[in-house]
Amino acid sequence: MNISAPDWRYASPAWLPGGNLQTIWPALAAQRVAGSPVRYRRERWTAPDLDFIDVDWLANGQVLPEARVAPAGAHAEPVPLVVLFHGLEGSSASYYAQAFGDYARGRGADFAVAHFRGCGGELNLGPRAYHSGDFEEIDWILKRFRSVHAGPIVAVGVSLGGNALMRWAGEMGSSAAAVVQAVASVCAPLDLAAGGHAIGRGFNRLVYTRMFLNTMKPKALRKLAQHPGLFDRQALLSARDLYEFDNIFTAPLHGFAHTDDYWARASAKPHLSRIGIPALVLNARNDPFVPGASLPGPGQVSRWVRLWQPAQGGHVGFPKGPMPGHVRAMPQAVGDWLLGHADGWTRRAVEPTGP
Repeated sequence: MNISAPDWRYASPAWLPGGNLQTIWPALAAQRVAGSPVRYRRERWTAPDLDFIDVDWLANGQVLPEARVAPAGAHAEPVPLVVLFHGLEGSSASYYAQAFGDYARGRGADFAVAHFRGCGGELNLGPRAYHSGDFEEIDWILKRFRSVHAGPIVAVGVSLGGNALMRWAGEMGSSAAAVVQAVASVCAPLDLAAGGHAIGRGFNRLVYTRMFLNTMKPKALRKLAQHPGLFDRQALLSARDLYEFDNIFTAPLHGFAHTDDYWARASAKPHLSRIGIPALVLNARNDPFVPGASLPGPGQVSRWVRLWQPAQGGHVGFPKGPMPGHVRAMPQAVGDWLLGHADGWTRRAVEPTGP
């Protein structure tokens, strides 16, 4: 196992100091891919409750879904699959998803982004959306991937998706090994209360909270039009931060009594000691969303969990190189760690396509 591998020695570029700049600049201006843009092929999957999600598969010359399971008698080399669960209001178009897709393409691995409900560009059907601790959703999605993919599978969750993935890994324990070979979280708010309160204060409230609510409120109102009486419209319009939004929308729609109940029960941190497969937990200590004091220590995780906690990086930033910089270093470090557990699978890196 690679659990005892050295920490990733990340150092931020001198021209981009501080957690906020290391968060905002990579999302807006840093280079995402080394070659041509990442393209996808979309599938729609029916959920156990007959709702749906959209799954985007890497389509840049990779194996397409209908060819993933080798026919009887075939002896093709099994290709690893990297599954990504995005963050709050993210998608396959998010900069980190593009960077992970580019990494997988360069390693000759397959890659898929599983969109949480309502994040694929079309509103889902049911009177629910998605939330930070939705390990049941993670469970059926990963088991569906296991049923259609013949090779090893590894999964990475970013921010909200990372908490949900680690919540699943803790819930599953050692039985998760029947589904995936390894999991990783990137900048996940593993203590949701600490992260929720942090994003609701000062600069975070003015910038990040406003950005999230600008997309979350309209989607919630569309959900209300779809299911009249689901929640109090005026109360939602008056919500000023994620605590209030979760109290009106996220918590009650997903079976929680209120925000505090949701944040407590959905947080992955108390469950990290139950994880029974290789797991990587990466958090920058200057993440404006995730207070460093809230991060797990070695005594709070199982022997299967590796903690990477560099001093710099921001929230899912980790920029590298001269201006404008790029965001490929983190996916490479995390991806290499994950693929190191893919049943010993190794393959020579291929040259990026395009200019």
